Amino acid sequence: MKVVIFAGGLGTRISEETDTRPKPMVEIGGMPILWHIMKIYSHYGFNDFVVCLGYKGYVIKEYFMNYFLHNSDITIDVANNTMEVHGSKSEKFKVTLVETGQNTKTAGRLKQVEKYVGNNDFMLTYGDGVCDVDIDELIRFHKAHNKIATVTAVQLEARFGGMEINQSGEVDAFREKAKDEGKWINAGFFVLKPEVFKYLQGDMSDMMWEEDPLEKLTTDKELIAFQHRGFWKCMDALRDKMEFEELWKTNNAKWKVW
Repeated sequence: MKVVIFAGGLGTRISEETDTRPKPMVEIGGMPILWHIMKIYSHYGFNDFVVCLGYKGYVIKEYFMNYFLHNSDITIDVANNTMEVHGSKSEKFKVTLVETGQNTKTAGRLKQVEKYVGNNDFMLTYGDGVCDVDIDELIRFHKAHNKIATVTAVQLEARFGGMEINQSGEVDAFREKAKDEGKWINAGFFVLKPEVFKYLQGDMSDMMWEEDPLEKLTTDKELIAFQHRGFWKCMDALRDKMEFEELWKTNNAKWKVW
């Protein structure tokens, strides 16, 4: 089963990091978050990736073209124009990098990779979010419910703590940041049947995947949610990168399932 990853957005809310590179190439522990996402899937045996490029896509191309250079010791003999790679740290990844347009929105990006996906079920996720979801369990859930689309849903974490205050103004309960148990959000990590491309007809270049396509799938009762109660986090702003780095540095990176 192939894995499609959206990696073409501008990343404007983390512009401190994305002036020179696309957001999926922002590093956690010295490796791009894109690599972390791929390692999650690879842990479960899924190593065939289709990456939707857009903003500064050449940076992602250069990274994979020179993967050995980025992750190995090398000796360069300038006089003889030769290079020797020492102890290369390779992965099992097979990566198809697809130019889907600088300003194309997510539905248009997905439509453009149809020819690389084929007629089999495939997975889809965003290039800025990691999760400790059990991919094998997710796929079993998808197959058992036989819907066109399965989305991984997580409960939104509150950014601020909460208090319960009585009529006298006294605090009855004080809670640090907690999950909003009444609200589930789209965490990516989709499993899709090829029939999903029927929902991507016409010009999709200015359409978000999360808008008309998912709304129509919902209307047709073809979207089901796999409720994940474990770890999930996306890199939306600079503070998220800093939190990621702290989790990695303190060995609390719960997404590190490999």
